[in-house]
Amino acid sequence: MAIQTSMAEQGSDSAATGYHRSEPRVGGRAALRALRQAPDTHMLPQLERRLPLVEPLSAEQIAKIDAASMDILEDVGVVFRDPIALEDWRKAGADVRGERVHLDRGLVRDLIATIPSKITYHARDPLKNVEIGGNKSIFVPMTGAPYLRDLEDKRRAPGLEDLANFHKLAHMLPALHSSAHHIVEPMDHPISHRHLRITYSSMKHSDKTFMGMTTSGKNAEDVLDMCEVLFGADFMRDHAVVTGNCNGNSPLVWDQTMLSAMRAFNRRNQPVLCSPFVLGGANTPASTVPAVAQLNAEALSALAYTQVVNKGCPAIYGHYLSTVSMRSGAPMAGTPEISLMNFMIGQMARFYDVPWRTSNTLGGAKTLDAQAGYESATTLQAVLLAGANYIWHSAGWNEAGMHCSMAKFVIDAEQCAMGYRMAEGLRWDDFDEALAAVRDIGPGGHYLGHPHTQANFQRAFFLPKLFDNNSIEQWIAEGSKDATQRGLDQARQLLADYEEPSLDPGINEALLDYIARREREIPAVDALNEEF
Repeated sequence: MAIQTSMAEQGSDSAATGYHRSEPRVGGRAALRALRQAPDTHMLPQLERRLPLVEPLSAEQIAKIDAASMDILEDVGVVFRDPIALEDWRKAGADVRGERVHLDRGLVRDLIATIPSKITYHARDPLKNVEIGGNKSIFVPMTGAPYLRDLEDKRRAPGLEDLANFHKLAHMLPALHSSAHHIVEPMDHPISHRHLRITYSSMKHSDKTFMGMTTSGKNAEDVLDMCEVLFGADFMRDHAVVTGNCNGNSPLVWDQTMLSAMRAFNRRNQPVLCSPFVLGGANTPASTVPAVAQLNAEALSALAYTQVVNKGCPAIYGHYLSTVSMRSGAPMAGTPEISLMNFMIGQMARFYDVPWRTSNTLGGAKTLDAQAGYESATTLQAVLLAGANYIWHSAGWNEAGMHCSMAKFVIDAEQCAMGYRMAEGLRWDDFDEALAAVRDIGPGGHYLGHPHTQANFQRAFFLPKLFDNNSIEQWIAEGSKDATQRGLDQARQLLADYEEPSLDPGINEALLDYIARREREIPAVDALNEEF
Protein backbone atom coordinates (compact mmCIF):
# COMPACT_ATOMS: atom_id res chain seq x y z
CA MET A 1 0.00 0.00 0.00
CA ALA A 2 1.44 3.36 -0.96
CA ILE A 3 2.56 5.78 1.70
CA GLN A 4 0.62 9.04 1.64
CA THR A 5 2.91 12.05 1.20
CA SER A 6 1.98 15.37 2.75
CA MET A 7 1.80 18.47 0.58
CA ALA A 8 3.89 20.31 3.15
CA GLU A 9 7.53 20.58 2.26
CA GLN A 10 10.42 20.71 4.69
CA GLY A 11 12.38 23.94 4.44
CA SER A 12 15.68 23.32 2.69
CA ASP A 13 17.47 25.76 4.98
CA SER A 14 16.28 24.21 8.26
CA ALA A 15 19.54 22.50 9.11
CA ALA A 16 21.54 25.65 8.48
CA THR A 17 19.33 28.12 10.24
CA GLY A 18 17.92 26.27 13.23
CA TYR A 19 14.48 27.38 14.42
CA HIS A 20 14.24 30.50 12.23
CA ARG A 21 14.21 30.66 8.47
CA SER A 22 15.92 33.27 6.34
CA GLU A 23 13.31 35.13 4.28
CA PRO A 24 13.57 37.17 1.09
CA ARG A 25 13.72 40.92 1.61
CA VAL A 26 10.43 41.97 0.06
CA GLY A 27 7.68 44.31 1.21
CA GLY A 28 9.68 46.52 3.54
CA ARG A 29 10.24 46.40 7.29
CA ALA A 30 6.63 45.68 8.23
CA ALA A 31 6.53 42.66 5.94
CA LEU A 32 9.85 41.42 7.28
CA ARG A 33 8.64 41.85 10.86
CA ALA A 34 5.48 39.87 10.06
CA LEU A 35 7.55 37.09 8.53
CA ARG A 36 9.83 36.97 11.57
CA GLN A 37 6.89 36.84 13.97
CA ALA A 38 4.91 34.22 12.05
CA PRO A 39 5.30 30.73 13.52
CA ASP A 40 7.72 28.49 11.66
CA THR A 41 6.40 24.94 11.80
CA HIS A 42 8.88 23.29 9.41
CA MET A 43 10.30 20.26 11.22
CA LEU A 44 14.02 20.39 11.81
CA PRO A 45 15.94 17.44 10.39
CA GLN A 46 17.34 14.97 12.88
CA LEU A 47 20.05 16.62 14.93
CA GLU A 48 23.62 15.93 13.83
CA ARG A 49 25.70 16.60 16.92
CA ARG A 50 29.12 18.17 16.37
CA LEU A 51 30.12 19.10 19.92
CA PRO A 52 32.57 16.95 21.88
CA LEU A 53 30.82 14.55 24.25
CA VAL A 54 31.24 14.45 28.01
CA GLU A 55 32.83 11.06 28.68
CA PRO A 56 33.95 10.67 32.31
CA LEU A 57 34.83 6.98 31.99
CA SER A 58 38.29 5.88 30.87
CA ALA A 59 38.65 2.81 28.64
CA GLU A 60 39.63 0.81 31.73
CA GLN A 61 36.53 1.99 33.61
CA ILE A 62 34.25 1.10 30.68
CA ALA A 63 35.78 -2.38 30.72
CA LYS A 64 35.24 -2.59 34.48
CA ILE A 65 31.52 -1.74 34.20
CA ASP A 66 31.15 -4.14 31.28
CA ALA A 67 32.80 -6.93 33.27
CA ALA A 68 30.63 -6.21 36.33
CA SER A 69 27.48 -6.31 34.19
CA MET A 70 28.51 -9.58 32.60
CA ASP A 71 29.22 -11.02 36.06
CA ILE A 72 25.69 -10.06 37.09
CA LEU A 73 24.23 -11.76 34.01
CA GLU A 74 26.26 -14.92 34.55
CA ASP A 75 26.23 -15.27 38.34
CA VAL A 76 23.05 -13.52 39.53
CA GLY A 77 20.93 -13.94 36.43
CA VAL A 78 17.81 -12.13 35.22
CA VAL A 79 14.24 -13.23 35.85
CA PHE A 80 12.09 -13.60 32.71
CA ARG A 81 8.52 -14.10 33.93
CA ASP A 82 7.29 -15.50 30.66
CA PRO A 83 7.21 -19.15 29.54
CA ILE A 84 7.78 -18.30 25.89
CA ALA A 85 10.88 -16.26 26.70
CA LEU A 86 12.23 -19.01 28.94
CA GLU A 87 11.84 -21.57 26.16
CA ASP A 88 13.45 -19.14 23.69
CA TRP A 89 16.43 -18.79 26.01
CA ARG A 90 16.76 -22.56 26.45
CA LYS A 91 16.89 -22.99 22.68
CA ALA A 92 19.48 -20.20 22.46
CA GLY A 93 21.75 -22.07 24.91
CA ALA A 94 21.23 -20.03 28.07
CA ASP A 95 21.30 -21.57 31.56
CA VAL A 96 17.63 -21.44 32.62
CA ARG A 97 16.84 -22.26 36.26
CA GLY A 98 13.14 -21.84 36.87
CA GLU A 99 12.35 -18.26 35.84
CA ARG A 100 15.94 -17.10 36.32
CA VAL A 101 18.11 -16.99 33.21
CA HIS A 102 21.90 -17.00 33.55
CA LEU A 103 23.49 -15.55 30.44
CA ASP A 104 26.99 -16.38 29.31
CA ARG A 105 28.87 -13.21 28.35
CA GLY A 106 29.96 -14.72 25.06
CA LEU A 107 26.35 -15.42 24.12
CA VAL A 108 25.32 -11.88 25.09
CA ARG A 109 28.13 -10.31 23.08
CA ASP A 110 27.34 -12.42 20.00
CA LEU A 111 23.66 -11.47 20.16
CA ILE A 112 24.03 -7.71 20.67
CA ALA A 113 26.61 -7.60 17.87
CA THR A 114 23.75 -8.28 15.42
CA ILE A 115 21.79 -5.15 16.42
CA PRO A 116 22.00 -2.41 13.75
CA SER A 117 24.01 0.59 14.91
CA LYS A 118 21.69 3.03 13.11
CA ILE A 119 17.95 3.17 12.47
CA THR A 120 16.06 5.20 9.89
CA TYR A 121 12.47 5.91 10.91
CA HIS A 122 10.07 6.27 8.00
CA ALA A 123 7.30 8.81 8.58
CA ARG A 124 3.97 9.19 6.80
CA ASP A 125 5.57 12.20 5.09
CA PRO A 126 8.88 10.85 3.73
CA LEU A 127 10.38 14.33 4.03
CA LYS A 128 10.12 13.79 7.79
CA ASN A 129 12.06 10.55 7.90
CA VAL A 130 14.76 10.67 10.58
CA GLU A 131 17.85 8.64 11.40
CA ILE A 132 19.22 7.84 14.85
CA GLY A 133 22.50 6.33 15.94
CA GLY A 134 26.05 7.61 15.91
CA ASN A 135 25.92 11.40 16.13
CA LYS A 136 22.29 11.63 15.01
CA SER A 137 19.47 12.33 17.48
CA ILE A 138 15.76 13.11 17.60
CA PHE A 139 13.48 14.77 20.19
CA VAL A 140 10.27 12.94 21.16
CA PRO A 141 7.53 14.38 23.45
CA MET A 142 6.64 12.93 26.83
CA THR A 143 4.05 10.19 27.21
CA GLY A 144 1.96 8.54 29.89
CA ALA A 145 0.58 11.46 31.90
CA PRO A 146 -2.69 10.67 33.74
CA TYR A 147 -3.39 14.42 34.10
CA LEU A 148 -2.77 17.57 32.11
CA ARG A 149 -2.50 21.27 32.77
CA ASP A 150 -4.77 22.61 30.06
CA LEU A 151 -5.01 25.88 28.12
CA GLU A 152 -6.33 27.56 31.28
CA ASP A 153 -3.46 26.02 33.28
CA LYS A 154 -5.97 23.88 35.20
CA ARG A 155 -4.91 20.42 36.34
CA ARG A 156 -7.53 17.87 35.31
CA ALA A 157 -8.10 14.45 33.78
CA PRO A 158 -7.51 14.38 30.00
CA GLY A 159 -9.70 13.04 27.21
CA LEU A 160 -9.24 12.06 23.57
CA GLU A 161 -9.61 15.69 22.47
CA ASP A 162 -6.76 16.72 24.77
CA LEU A 163 -4.59 13.94 23.37
CA ALA A 164 -5.39 15.12 19.85
CA ASN A 165 -4.37 18.67 20.79
CA PHE A 166 -0.99 17.46 22.03
CA HIS A 167 -0.49 15.47 18.83
CA LYS A 168 -1.32 18.63 16.87
CA LEU A 169 1.21 20.63 18.88
CA ALA A 170 3.84 17.94 18.32
CA HIS A 171 3.11 18.17 14.61
CA MET A 172 3.54 21.96 14.63
CA LEU A 173 6.67 22.32 16.77
CA PRO A 174 9.87 22.25 14.69
CA ALA A 175 12.22 20.60 17.19
CA LEU A 176 9.91 17.65 17.88
CA HIS A 177 10.47 14.78 15.46
CA SER A 178 7.62 12.53 16.59
CA SER A 179 4.01 12.63 17.76
CA ALA A 180 4.85 9.91 20.35
CA HIS A 181 1.68 8.03 21.47
CA HIS A 182 -0.33 8.56 24.69
CA ILE A 183 1.13 11.93 25.64
CA VAL A 184 -1.79 12.08 28.04
CA GLU A 185 -4.04 9.17 28.98
CA PRO A 186 -7.53 9.59 27.40
CA MET A 187 -9.65 8.89 30.47
CA ASP A 188 -12.93 9.30 28.58
CA HIS A 189 -12.36 6.07 26.65
CA PRO A 190 -12.39 2.45 27.90
CA ILE A 191 -8.94 1.25 28.90
CA SER A 192 -9.24 -1.85 26.78
CA HIS A 193 -9.84 0.27 23.64
CA ARG A 194 -7.50 3.17 24.30
CA HIS A 195 -4.51 1.78 22.40
CA LEU A 196 -6.56 1.83 19.19
CA ARG A 197 -7.70 5.44 19.57
CA ILE A 198 -4.27 6.59 20.75
CA THR A 199 -2.59 5.04 17.72
CA TYR A 200 -5.13 6.55 15.32
CA SER A 201 -4.66 10.00 16.87
CA SER A 202 -0.87 9.68 16.51
CA MET A 203 -1.24 8.75 12.85
CA LYS A 204 -4.01 11.17 11.86
CA HIS A 205 -2.98 14.43 13.49
CA SER A 206 0.68 14.32 12.48
CA ASP A 207 2.70 12.93 9.60
CA LYS A 208 5.85 12.60 11.71
CA THR A 209 7.05 9.29 13.09
CA PHE A 210 5.22 7.97 16.15
CA MET A 211 5.28 5.41 18.95
CA GLY A 212 3.18 2.28 19.44
CA MET A 213 1.47 1.10 22.61
CA THR A 214 3.01 -1.88 24.41
CA THR A 215 0.46 -2.33 27.20
CA SER A 216 0.10 -6.01 26.22
CA GLY A 217 1.17 -8.34 23.48
CA LYS A 218 -2.31 -8.24 21.96
CA ASN A 219 -2.41 -4.45 22.06
CA ALA A 220 0.99 -4.31 20.40
CA GLU A 221 -0.29 -6.59 17.63
CA ASP A 222 -3.23 -4.22 17.07
CA VAL A 223 -0.85 -1.27 16.78
CA LEU A 224 1.31 -3.12 14.28
CA ASP A 225 -1.74 -4.16 12.27
CA MET A 226 -2.71 -0.49 12.05
CA CYS A 227 0.83 0.34 10.92
CA GLU A 228 0.45 -2.22 8.16
CA VAL A 229 -2.73 -0.46 7.04
CA LEU A 230 -0.86 2.85 6.95
CA PHE A 231 2.45 1.73 5.45
CA GLY A 232 1.92 -1.75 4.02
CA ALA A 233 3.17 -5.08 5.38
CA ASP A 234 5.83 -5.43 2.69
CA PHE A 235 7.25 -1.99 3.48
CA MET A 236 7.40 -2.73 7.22
CA ARG A 237 9.49 -5.86 6.70
CA ASP A 238 12.50 -3.71 5.84
CA HIS A 239 11.66 -0.28 7.23
CA ALA A 240 11.22 1.04 10.78
CA VAL A 241 7.93 2.95 11.03
CA VAL A 242 7.04 2.83 14.75
CA THR A 243 8.76 2.51 18.14
CA GLY A 244 7.72 0.37 21.09
CA ASN A 245 8.90 0.88 24.65
CA CYS A 246 9.39 -2.08 26.98
CA ASN A 247 10.17 -1.30 30.62
CA GLY A 248 12.01 -3.71 32.85
CA ASN A 249 11.23 -4.10 36.55
CA SER A 250 14.47 -3.24 38.27
CA PRO A 251 16.21 -5.01 39.81
CA LEU A 252 16.72 -7.68 37.15
CA VAL A 253 13.17 -8.66 36.15
CA TRP A 254 11.39 -8.65 32.78
CA ASP A 255 7.68 -9.47 32.95
CA GLN A 256 5.30 -11.23 30.62
CA THR A 257 3.43 -8.10 29.53
CA MET A 258 6.53 -6.32 28.29
CA LEU A 259 8.11 -9.43 26.77
CA SER A 260 4.98 -10.30 24.80
CA ALA A 261 4.88 -6.76 23.38
CA MET A 262 8.62 -6.87 22.68
CA ARG A 263 8.20 -10.06 20.65
CA ALA A 264 5.34 -8.54 18.65
CA PHE A 265 7.55 -5.65 17.57
CA ASN A 266 10.64 -7.83 17.03
CA ARG A 267 8.80 -10.29 14.79
CA ARG A 268 7.71 -7.47 12.49
CA ASN A 269 11.19 -5.97 12.49
CA GLN A 270 10.19 -2.82 14.37
CA PRO A 271 12.48 -1.29 17.02
CA VAL A 272 11.85 -1.37 20.75
CA LEU A 273 13.39 0.65 23.55
CA CYS A 274 14.79 -1.86 26.04
CA SER A 275 14.29 0.27 29.13
CA PRO A 276 15.09 -0.70 32.72
CA PHE A 277 13.00 1.48 35.04
CA VAL A 278 15.61 2.83 37.42
CA LEU A 279 14.92 4.60 40.69
CA GLY A 280 18.46 5.07 41.91
CA GLY A 281 18.86 4.04 45.54
CA ALA A 282 15.50 2.22 45.67
CA ASN A 283 15.81 -0.49 43.02
CA THR A 284 19.55 -0.07 42.40
CA PRO A 285 22.52 0.26 44.74
CA ALA A 286 22.73 3.70 46.36
CA SER A 287 25.81 4.63 44.34
CA THR A 288 26.02 5.92 40.78
CA VAL A 289 28.64 3.65 39.21
CA PRO A 290 27.26 0.34 40.62
CA ALA A 291 23.74 1.50 39.66
CA VAL A 292 24.92 1.89 36.06
CA ALA A 293 26.50 -1.58 36.17
CA GLN A 294 23.13 -3.08 37.17
CA LEU A 295 21.17 -1.00 34.65
CA ASN A 296 23.63 -2.01 31.94
CA ALA A 297 23.12 -5.71 32.75
CA GLU A 298 19.34 -5.28 32.59
CA ALA A 299 19.45 -3.45 29.27
CA LEU A 300 21.85 -5.97 27.74
CA SER A 301 19.64 -8.89 28.74
CA ALA A 302 16.68 -7.37 26.89
CA LEU A 303 18.74 -6.26 23.89
CA ALA A 304 20.08 -9.79 23.61
CA TYR A 305 16.57 -11.23 23.79
CA THR A 306 15.40 -9.10 20.84
CA GLN A 307 18.01 -10.91 18.76
CA VAL A 308 16.92 -14.31 20.04
CA VAL A 309 13.45 -13.48 18.71
CA ASN A 310 14.61 -11.98 15.39
CA LYS A 311 18.32 -11.71 14.70
CA GLY A 312 19.19 -8.42 13.06
CA CYS A 313 16.03 -6.57 14.06
CA PRO A 314 16.60 -2.99 15.27
CA ALA A 315 16.66 -2.35 19.02
CA ILE A 316 17.60 0.57 21.25
CA TYR A 317 19.47 0.62 24.56
CA GLY A 318 17.00 2.40 26.83
CA HIS A 319 16.22 3.33 30.40
CA TYR A 320 14.08 5.54 32.55
CA LEU A 321 16.46 7.16 35.00
CA SER A 322 15.68 8.86 38.29
CA THR A 323 17.17 9.06 41.74
CA VAL A 324 15.10 8.69 44.90
CA SER A 325 14.91 11.14 47.78
CA MET A 326 16.17 9.40 50.89
CA ARG A 327 13.91 11.75 52.89
CA SER A 328 10.59 10.95 51.21
CA GLY A 329 11.16 8.10 48.73
CA ALA A 330 9.93 10.34 45.90
CA PRO A 331 11.69 10.24 42.50
CA MET A 332 13.84 13.27 41.76
CA ALA A 333 14.84 14.96 38.51
CA GLY A 334 17.73 17.19 37.47
CA THR A 335 20.14 15.91 40.13
CA PRO A 336 23.91 15.77 39.52
CA GLU A 337 23.93 11.99 39.74
CA ILE A 338 21.35 11.66 36.96
CA SER A 339 23.60 13.71 34.68
CA LEU A 340 26.64 11.61 35.64
CA MET A 341 24.73 8.39 34.96
CA ASN A 342 23.61 9.71 31.57
CA PHE A 343 27.23 10.46 30.68
CA MET A 344 28.28 6.93 31.68
CA ILE A 345 25.37 5.16 30.00
CA GLY A 346 26.07 7.04 26.77
CA GLN A 347 29.60 5.67 26.82
CA MET A 348 28.38 2.15 27.47
CA ALA A 349 25.88 2.28 24.60
CA ARG A 350 28.61 3.49 22.25
CA PHE A 351 30.89 0.71 23.54
CA TYR A 352 28.29 -1.83 22.36
CA ASP A 353 27.58 0.25 19.20
CA VAL A 354 23.81 0.38 19.64
CA PRO A 355 21.49 3.42 19.52
CA TRP A 356 20.64 4.87 22.92
CA ARG A 357 17.43 6.29 24.38
CA THR A 358 17.23 8.51 27.44
CA SER A 359 14.71 10.90 29.00
CA ASN A 360 14.74 14.68 28.69
CA THR A 361 13.30 17.82 30.38
CA LEU A 362 12.09 15.85 33.40
CA GLY A 363 10.77 17.74 36.40
CA GLY A 364 9.17 17.12 39.76
CA ALA A 365 7.65 20.59 40.08
CA LYS A 366 3.87 20.91 40.34
CA THR A 367 3.67 24.00 38.12
CA LEU A 368 5.79 25.61 35.45
CA ASP A 369 8.00 27.39 37.98
CA ALA A 370 11.73 27.92 38.53
CA GLN A 371 12.15 24.35 39.79
CA ALA A 372 10.62 22.98 36.57
CA GLY A 373 12.90 25.18 34.49
CA TYR A 374 16.10 24.31 36.33
CA GLU A 375 15.39 20.57 36.40
CA SER A 376 14.49 20.46 32.72
CA ALA A 377 17.41 22.60 31.55
CA THR A 378 19.90 20.55 33.57
CA THR A 379 18.64 17.34 32.02
CA LEU A 380 18.56 18.77 28.49
CA GLN A 381 22.18 19.88 28.68
CA ALA A 382 23.28 16.54 30.08
CA VAL A 383 21.55 14.31 27.53
CA LEU A 384 22.87 16.37 24.61
CA LEU A 385 26.43 16.30 25.93
CA ALA A 386 26.05 12.60 26.74
CA GLY A 387 25.23 11.83 23.09
CA ALA A 388 21.72 10.39 23.38
CA ASN A 389 20.02 9.36 20.13
CA TYR A 390 16.32 8.83 20.97
CA ILE A 391 15.62 11.70 23.35
CA TRP A 392 12.22 10.87 24.82
CA HIS A 393 10.03 12.93 27.21
CA SER A 394 11.36 16.08 25.55
CA ALA A 395 8.23 18.20 26.03
CA GLY A 396 5.61 18.67 28.72
CA TRP A 397 6.81 16.48 31.60
CA ASN A 398 6.20 17.78 35.12
CA GLU A 399 5.15 16.48 38.56
CA ALA A 400 7.29 13.35 38.05
CA GLY A 401 5.29 12.56 34.92
CA MET A 402 1.89 12.83 36.58
CA HIS A 403 0.85 15.67 34.31
CA CYS A 404 1.70 17.11 30.93
CA SER A 405 1.52 20.88 30.78
CA MET A 406 0.35 22.67 27.63
CA ALA A 407 2.52 25.65 28.51
CA LYS A 408 5.57 23.57 29.34
CA PHE A 409 5.08 21.48 26.20
CA VAL A 410 5.70 24.41 23.87
CA ILE A 411 8.40 25.99 26.06
CA ASP A 412 10.27 22.68 26.32
CA ALA A 413 10.08 22.34 22.53
CA GLU A 414 11.68 25.76 22.13
CA GLN A 415 14.36 24.74 24.62
CA CYS A 416 14.99 21.64 22.49
CA ALA A 417 15.39 23.92 19.47
CA MET A 418 17.95 25.95 21.45
CA GLY A 419 19.74 22.75 22.48
CA TYR A 420 19.64 21.63 18.85
CA ARG A 421 21.40 24.81 17.78
CA MET A 422 24.04 24.45 20.50
CA ALA A 423 24.73 20.80 19.70
CA GLU A 424 25.14 21.58 15.97
CA GLY A 425 28.38 23.23 17.00
CA LEU A 426 30.34 26.07 15.48
CA ARG A 427 29.69 27.61 12.07
CA TRP A 428 32.60 28.78 9.97
CA ASP A 429 30.83 29.34 6.67
CA ASP A 430 30.73 33.17 6.94
CA PHE A 431 34.05 33.64 8.75
CA ASP A 432 35.75 35.67 6.00
CA GLU A 433 32.69 37.84 5.31
CA ALA A 434 32.26 38.65 9.00
CA LEU A 435 35.92 39.58 9.40
CA ALA A 436 35.62 41.83 6.36
CA ALA A 437 32.85 43.65 8.24
CA VAL A 438 35.35 44.43 11.00
CA ARG A 439 37.46 46.29 8.47
CA ASP A 440 34.41 48.10 7.10
CA ILE A 441 33.14 49.26 10.50
CA GLY A 442 36.44 50.03 12.20
CA PRO A 443 36.85 51.36 15.76
CA GLY A 444 33.84 52.89 17.48
CA GLY A 445 31.22 51.92 14.90
CA HIS A 446 28.33 49.46 15.05
CA TYR A 447 27.32 46.54 12.91
CA LEU A 448 23.51 46.84 12.93
CA GLY A 449 23.25 48.30 9.43
CA HIS A 450 26.09 46.37 7.82
CA PRO A 451 25.14 44.07 4.89
CA HIS A 452 26.64 41.05 6.69
CA THR A 453 24.43 41.71 9.72
CA GLN A 454 21.37 42.24 7.55
CA ALA A 455 22.03 38.95 5.76
CA ASN A 456 22.82 36.91 8.86
CA PHE A 457 21.06 38.34 11.91
CA GLN A 458 18.31 35.71 11.98
CA ARG A 459 20.72 32.78 11.92
CA ALA A 460 23.58 34.37 13.88
CA PHE A 461 21.98 34.14 17.33
CA PHE A 462 18.98 32.11 18.38
CA LEU A 463 15.95 34.36 18.97
CA PRO A 464 13.65 32.78 21.59
CA LYS A 465 10.00 33.63 21.11
CA LEU A 466 8.83 32.50 24.54
CA PHE A 467 11.39 34.31 26.70
CA ASP A 468 10.93 38.03 27.38
CA ASN A 469 14.07 40.15 27.15
CA ASN A 470 12.44 43.55 26.81
CA SER A 471 12.55 46.38 29.32
CA ILE A 472 10.28 46.13 32.33
CA GLU A 473 8.25 49.07 31.01
CA GLN A 474 7.55 47.25 27.75
CA TRP A 475 6.85 43.99 29.62
CA ILE A 476 4.25 45.80 31.77
CA ALA A 477 2.74 47.50 28.74
CA GLU A 478 2.30 44.10 27.07
CA GLY A 479 0.43 42.62 30.01
CA SER A 480 3.18 41.51 32.45
CA LYS A 481 3.00 37.96 31.11
CA ASP A 482 5.08 35.29 32.79
CA ALA A 483 6.49 32.23 31.02
CA THR A 484 3.37 30.17 31.69
CA GLN A 485 1.08 32.74 30.08
CA ARG A 486 3.37 33.14 27.08
CA GLY A 487 3.47 29.36 26.68
CA LEU A 488 -0.32 29.11 26.84
CA ASP A 489 -0.73 31.93 24.33
CA GLN A 490 1.67 30.16 21.97
CA ALA A 491 -0.16 26.84 22.37
CA ARG A 492 -3.49 28.50 21.56
CA GLN A 493 -2.00 30.18 18.49
CA LEU A 494 -0.48 26.94 17.21
CA LEU A 495 -3.76 25.08 17.63
CA ALA A 496 -5.62 27.88 15.85
CA ASP A 497 -3.14 27.71 12.94
CA TYR A 498 -3.07 23.90 12.78
CA GLU A 499 -3.84 22.28 9.44
CA GLU A 500 -4.32 18.52 9.45
CA PRO A 501 -1.81 16.73 7.20
CA SER A 502 -3.57 14.99 4.33
CA LEU A 503 -4.23 11.28 4.85
CA ASP A 504 -5.35 9.11 1.95
CA PRO A 505 -9.14 8.65 2.38
CA GLY A 506 -8.91 4.94 1.63
CA ILE A 507 -6.26 4.44 4.30
CA ASN A 508 -8.23 6.52 6.78
CA GLU A 509 -11.36 4.45 6.14
CA ALA A 510 -9.40 1.21 6.53
CA LEU A 511 -7.99 2.39 9.86
CA LEU A 512 -11.44 3.32 11.16
CA ASP A 513 -12.85 -0.02 9.97
CA TYR A 514 -10.07 -1.84 11.82
CA ILE A 515 -10.73 0.14 15.01
CA ALA A 516 -14.48 -0.50 14.78
CA ARG A 517 -13.95 -4.24 14.33
CA ARG A 518 -11.48 -4.53 17.20
CA GLU A 519 -13.70 -2.47 19.51
CA ARG A 520 -16.53 -4.90 18.80
CA GLU A 521 -14.24 -7.83 19.56
CA ILE A 522 -12.59 -6.41 22.71
CA PRO A 523 -14.88 -6.01 25.75
CA ALA A 524 -15.16 -2.36 26.76
CA VAL A 525 -13.84 -2.62 30.30
CA ASP A 526 -12.06 -0.22 32.61
CA ALA A 527 -9.41 -2.75 33.60
CA LEU A 528 -7.40 -5.08 31.43
CA ASN A 529 -7.57 -8.78 32.20
CA GLU A 530 -5.99 -10.45 29.24
CA GLU A 531 -3.92 -13.51 28.50
CA PHE A 532 -0.62 -12.46 27.07
